[in-house]
Amino acid sequence: MRAEAILATRDLTIEFKGFKAVDGVSLNVEEGTIHALIGPNGAGKTTCFNLLTKFLTPTRGAITYKGKDITSMKPAEIARLGVVRSFQISAVFPQFTALENVRIALQRRRGDSFDFWRSESLLRRYDREARGLLEAVGLSEYEKTRAGALPYGRKRALEIATTLALDPSMLLLDEPLAGMGHEDVDRMAELIRRVSANRTILMVEHNLSVVASLSDRITVLARGKVLAEGDYKTISGDARVVEAYMGGMHA
Repeated sequence: MRAEAILATRDLTIEFKGFKAVDGVSLNVEEGTIHALIGPNGAGKTTCFNLLTKFLTPTRGAITYKGKDITSMKPAEIARLGVVRSFQISAVFPQFTALENVRIALQRRRGDSFDFWRSESLLRRYDREARGLLEAVGLSEYEKTRAGALPYGRKRALEIATTLALDPSMLLLDEPLAGMGHEDVDRMAELIRRVSANRTILMVEHNLSVVASLSDRITVLARGKVLAEGDYKTISGDARVVEAYMGGMHA
């Protein structure tokens, strides 16, 4: 493992009834970078992500975070280490306002109970930090809006805010731009760029133009194996990558 790698895998493999969905993947995610995991449909990207975030247990191989073996840990345990997957924590409560959703996430981080009947003054102690997080994701004007009433792109931004409330050192984003229109894609891409300033990001993403503009390093999977790795110029010029994507499949 490289000295600068914050998350690494060695020979990561998972087998389902003889089928290897992820087959011998070795990955190094360097600290302070945006690392994208891409590939054609069925390449094993989501399965690999589920292995990294411990929603699946590998058949063999190892996963380390900051040099610590986390292969047998549970999702909550690695979240406490600072490895947070966006949907893992950021379940949005549609009946609560944007501010209240972030406040709930802050309560969780600090170990406080989710007692909604507690005195208003006790709950208000989180408001300043919660408003700061809403501002960071461009949602200041929506703080009093119920999450269920937010447009789709804004709701995804709220999910990022609730995830950031846990103060992760590494953020794993599974298709953060899925289902977004052009305006929301641009806004979310800029948000990802901003939040990467002091943390490491690993993301699975289909939008190759965004991957090209954001990523420091890209790993391409095909049929569960690493097909290529490097910056966008390197992987986009790789004949094997071009062939994989031209087979009627897209990233």
